[in-house]
Amino acid sequence: MYSVTDPATGVLIEEVANSTDEEVRESIGRVHSGYPGWRRRTVEERAAIVARAADLFEQRTDELAAIMTQEMGKRINEGRGEVGIVVDIFRYYAENGPALLADEPLDIKGGRAVITKGPIGALLGIMPWNFPCYQVARFVAPNLVLGNTILLKHASICPRSGRAIEEILRAAGVPDDVYVNTYASSRQIPAILADPRIVGVSLTGSEQAGVSVAAEAGKNLKKTVLELGGSDPLIVLDTADMDETVNSTATARMRNCGQSCNAPKRMIVLADIYDEYVDRLTKRVAEYYVPGDPADPETKLPPLASNAAADEVAGQVAKAVEQGATLRTGGRRVTPGAFLEATVLTDVTPEMDAYYEEIFGPVVIVFKAETEAEAIALANDTPFGLGASVWGTDDERSRRVAEQIEAGMVYLNRAGGSQADLPFGGIKRSGMGRELGPAGIEEFMNKKSIRL
Repeated sequence: MYSVTDPATGVLIEEVANSTDEEVRESIGRVHSGYPGWRRRTVEERAAIVARAADLFEQRTDELAAIMTQEMGKRINEGRGEVGIVVDIFRYYAENGPALLADEPLDIKGGRAVITKGPIGALLGIMPWNFPCYQVARFVAPNLVLGNTILLKHASICPRSGRAIEEILRAAGVPDDVYVNTYASSRQIPAILADPRIVGVSLTGSEQAGVSVAAEAGKNLKKTVLELGGSDPLIVLDTADMDETVNSTATARMRNCGQSCNAPKRMIVLADIYDEYVDRLTKRVAEYYVPGDPADPETKLPPLASNAAADEVAGQVAKAVEQGATLRTGGRRVTPGAFLEATVLTDVTPEMDAYYEEIFGPVVIVFKAETEAEAIALANDTPFGLGASVWGTDDERSRRVAEQIEAGMVYLNRAGGSQADLPFGGIKRSGMGRELGPAGIEEFMNKKSIRL
C-alpha cells in the first residue's frame, strides 16, 4: 500500500490502495491515446501551460512543503526551498523550450539538411521520496514542453505529493490523458515496461532499483534515464577561512538530513589542515544533536524518512566502528521517531564497508590526504560518479583538480546543489543520462534528420 506515516512520531496518517492491474493498463492507455493530440499542439501552447503550472506551484508553496514534512520529515523551510526550485524548473523550460526545440540547420556534403526536435511518446517516471516535488519537476517539465506524455509512479510513502502535483498540472491546463498519476506497485513495473505503448522510462532512486529497471527496460528496448546513488567527494585543498569552510561543508552534508544523492558524503582534506578541519567539523556537527518537529522552522535535526531508514544508517555507522573506524561524534538512534544523531567518522579504510557504500543519512566521513594526487585518487576510488566539489583559494588549481575527478558534476567552492539551467547527472554506478538545462530536454527527444 501507499501510506503516509509521520516519521517524527510514527503515527499513520493515511493509506492509499495500490492501483489494480486493470487500472494500470487503463492509465497506460490514457497517456498513449493522449500523445497524438499533445504532440500536435505547438511548443508555444505547451510552454504556456507549463508556465501556468509554475505559477500554481508557487501559489501552493506552503501546502506542498507541509505535505513533504508529513510524508518524509523534510524541514519545513527546506520544503519551501524545494518548491522554489520546482518553480524555477517549470519556468526555465516554459521560457526556453521554443528555442531549445528549434530546428537545427546542417550543412552536409552535396547539400543541406535539418535536424528537427520532437517527442517520442508515452513515458514512465518512477520517482523517489527524498525530494518529492523537485525530482518530479526535472523529469516532467521538459517532457511536457517537448510533447511527450507521462505516467508517473511516485514513491510509496509520497501519495499526497503525487496527488497534489497531478492536481496542479490539471489546473494549469495539462489534459487528463497527458499526465496521469498512478499508485502502481513495484511488482507492476515489469508489466508496464513490457507494454509497447510505453516507450521510455526515467527513474531516480537506489542503485538496486536502477539495476532492476534497467534490466527490464533493456529487455524491452526502452529508452532509459537513471539517476541513482552517490558517494560524492568534497576535497579541501586549503582555505582562507576555516570556520566558513567548515560551516558550508557541514551544512551541505546535513541538508535534507543527509538524504541527498549528490550531498558531499566523503570529505577529503589535505594533511596540513586536516586536524583543524576535523576538530571544528566535529563541533559543528554536534550542534545538530537535538531532534525536533520538522514543521518547526527552528528545528536543526529532523527525522529520517522512516524508522527503517534510520535503523539502516545507524547500522552502517555501528558496522564502521566495529571494523575500526573512529566515531568522533553522534551515531546514536534517538526515539521516538526516526531520528539519528548527526555523525562524524574518521580513519575509514578500504577494508571497511563504509569506504565504498553510500550512507544515506546525516553522516560525514573525513579522510586525510598527504598530497593533491592522493586526494584525487581517494575521490575516484568509488563505484559512484554523481557529483563532487573542490574547495581552495587558487581557482586554477581547483579547476585542474576538478578536471581529474570522475563524476558527472563538479562544483568549485560550493557543495552540490541544483539549478534549472545546469545539467544534472552522473557516471559509473550513479546512472546514465542527464536532467535539467539544455541536456534535460534531449533525453526523450527524436532528433530527426531531414535531407533537403
